[in-house]
Amino acid sequence: MSDLPLLGAEEEFHVVDLETRRSAPEVDALLAQLDGAEFAPELQRSLVETNTPVCAGLDELRQHLQRLRGTLEGVAQPLGLGVVAAGTVPLVAPTGDDISAGARYERMQHEYQLLVREQHICGAQVHVDVPDRDIAVQVVRRVAPYLPTLLAISASSPYWRGRDTGYASYRSMVWSRWPTAGPPGDVETAADYDAMVAELIASGTISDPGMVYFDIRPSAHLPTVELRVCDACPQVDDVVLIAGLFRALVGRAREDLDAGLPIPAPRHELLRAASWRAARSGLEGDLVDLSPDPRTMPQLVSPPLLVGQLVAYLRPQLEELGDWEQVLELSEATMARGSAAAGQRRAFGRRGELTDVVDSLLAVTQGRTPAYEPHPARPVTSELLGAYHPTSFDEAVDPNGTVLPHYGWMFRALDRMGPRGMVAAESVLRTEQRARGVTFRVGDEPDRLFPLDLVPRIVTADDWAGLTVGLTQRVRALEAFVRDVYGERRHTSSRGGAEQHGRIVADGVVPVAVVDDAPGWSRLGKLVPEDAVRIAVAGIDLVRDRADHWLVLEDNLRVPSGIGYSITSRRLIRSVMPDLEAPAGVVGLESVPGKLRAALLSATQLDEPGHDEVALLTVGPSDSAFYEHSLLAERMGIPVVTPRDLQVTDDGVYLVEAGGRRRLSALYRRLDERTLLTATGSDQRLIGRAMCNAVARGKVALLNALGNGVADDKLVYAYVPQMISYYLGEEPVLDNVPTYPCVDPDRREEVLDRLDELVLKPVDGYGGQGIVIGPHAERGELDDVAEAIRVNPAGWVAQDLVSLSTHPTFSGEKLEPRAVDLRAFVLQSRWGPEPTVEVLPAALSRVAPAGSMIVNSSRGGGAKDTWVLR
Repeated sequence: MSDLPLLGAEEEFHVVDLETRRSAPEVDALLAQLDGAEFAPELQRSLVETNTPVCAGLDELRQHLQRLRGTLEGVAQPLGLGVVAAGTVPLVAPTGDDISAGARYERMQHEYQLLVREQHICGAQVHVDVPDRDIAVQVVRRVAPYLPTLLAISASSPYWRGRDTGYASYRSMVWSRWPTAGPPGDVETAADYDAMVAELIASGTISDPGMVYFDIRPSAHLPTVELRVCDACPQVDDVVLIAGLFRALVGRAREDLDAGLPIPAPRHELLRAASWRAARSGLEGDLVDLSPDPRTMPQLVSPPLLVGQLVAYLRPQLEELGDWEQVLELSEATMARGSAAAGQRRAFGRRGELTDVVDSLLAVTQGRTPAYEPHPARPVTSELLGAYHPTSFDEAVDPNGTVLPHYGWMFRALDRMGPRGMVAAESVLRTEQRARGVTFRVGDEPDRLFPLDLVPRIVTADDWAGLTVGLTQRVRALEAFVRDVYGERRHTSSRGGAEQHGRIVADGVVPVAVVDDAPGWSRLGKLVPEDAVRIAVAGIDLVRDRADHWLVLEDNLRVPSGIGYSITSRRLIRSVMPDLEAPAGVVGLESVPGKLRAALLSATQLDEPGHDEVALLTVGPSDSAFYEHSLLAERMGIPVVTPRDLQVTDDGVYLVEAGGRRRLSALYRRLDERTLLTATGSDQRLIGRAMCNAVARGKVALLNALGNGVADDKLVYAYVPQMISYYLGEEPVLDNVPTYPCVDPDRREEVLDRLDELVLKPVDGYGGQGIVIGPHAERGELDDVAEAIRVNPAGWVAQDLVSLSTHPTFSGEKLEPRAVDLRAFVLQSRWGPEPTVEVLPAALSRVAPAGSMIVNSSRGGGAKDTWVLR
């Protein structure tokens, strides 16, 4: 592109009555006071259009957009009117047939009937210069595959005539009914295009070229390309972002044309399907990636990933235009904010009033933060909860059966679906899971679908802030403990060798037997370099027994699973029910794989070549969580490897591939260390000892570190509060469940006396195996546990029975209260002398079966999408 192309924009606005918040057919009163060159009527008398001058850059475009919006408001307000930039306005005047004057509009009303009367929709259009109309036609075809993404960015029309449509852009659904709407025609020259238009006019379908309403088209009278697919956008910045991306797409298309590259040819039906998907979910559900590579099947991709790829793809053009930094910043802000449709649903969720939505749109259109009247949240009752009777603390419903305020919008949306709608959504969910292979395995059983519930769980911003502090503190103390017990040692071990214990044992804070008898203690833990981060990824299980009280149930420090399932749960639920949106916004999960990859890279020597060659180490498809392994590796952009793919030499660990081998600097370990020790490498030799030596010599980082199990069994758990006090000099922020180590004689006698009151857990148990819940157990079962405790007291702990909170869960017919816990994930990175700790928003809620308090999937439990609010 030798000369930077000029651009301009047209925006359509709804005129609303400030008292009723309904659309008002009063555009003539506005236009009487406005300059006709920049303001014009539309088909409906409740709509007005603005036209910017031709602009050289995005900053100039933004200034004109803001000026024109401000001018409109300045004229409208004294008349008791307001202007709204959105695809639709929620409240429409009853008549709906106030058509603007003029022969063209009258002819359209006669020809198209209801289509005209229902044309209460507004779009945003962008024009970009091209040298001539032949190039314009070529550009149109080459840009078309990217238009659904731009539609998703603009999506701002969830409400239609007082109802939530379930779409993010219902405007595009209304618009698509016009006979010439949709993807552009299959033509390659201006002459072909003009002939097509002439045929449409001759058919009587349209009366003039201006009625060709393709999503993108050549101008009927100027050498420009017009983008027409987008909703009107409340945020000026979204219009600027779309304009920046569109101008860069035009530039890229022109370069591809000059290079003689073929026109991308996705099926017309697929273009329509991708646009429908964007209209359905906006930025809150997966979008269709129409890769120009003919060998690539279309696939569903999360919006932040797809938009990020588009921005990166256009970087050369954006840099040439001087737009790179601005478009990147705007795209990141839009992805963090979500679509305007989601914002409107959050406004509605405050009180269930559409007037709140209009007030929000009026403010955002002018760049102001909505200022709501201080109305208390209205109690919500739900038909789906008619027979819902929780017997303990419920996180969504109070004891009177009223939905708590922060769940109000969710249950209004679920009630609109009703039981039949939820059954249908569940069927779609299972279909999506099968298509994406979202499975897990228990033991030797065949793969089964990951059990995901339809009703998301909400963790409020205040709750999450408190959990973040407590989880950070806990992982810091556990890291210090693992380093301590594998570091300098002072006392003779009962194991009989020269092994000794750390400072915390020498100082009498933790008994010798707690470390000696820990099932996860391993001599391999001593091989880890002293300055290495041992707990790169921690999975901490939490429960709550009342609104203001969270407790830690268990620490998982070896190969904790669930991050990938958390990410997948979000994608699945939003794909199946994209109109669900939390009232205060949900923290996105798109950055989680990048954070995980950064934590792995922090363990490498950043100044050495190949430091970023990292991989995920797994057993392979036989692992119950292999789906998660593959997903995380794909999202991190790293390979999935098994021991059979590796060769370990004195120089390091190598990935053996068809084209040779490459050295790996770090491995994200997702297999048990005993499995690693007995595995064979690509040369058929045992790989474990050589791998351990490579770790000890600093040739490769293995994360999580070997030997971490010393800190996460159920006996060591009882002493974590003492670790926090000892290593950090702080009081624990998060409580443990009261725990009684049976190895302590006094505690053991108390446990044996209270077997029918306590929860009995084997120290080396996992996945809920071996747990006996005293109040629910038969006498014979309790007798067997008592005998096991007497024979091996160090192998058992007991805990007070905590009444787990419940959460509404869809049973296939109705909502039922089911016990839930929360697995939170904590990353540690080595960017300085001390590890940097970060709590990920990708938490996984696990759900117990009906009548149970054991949430593990191996015992019939399921999971929920977990919304951490901003």
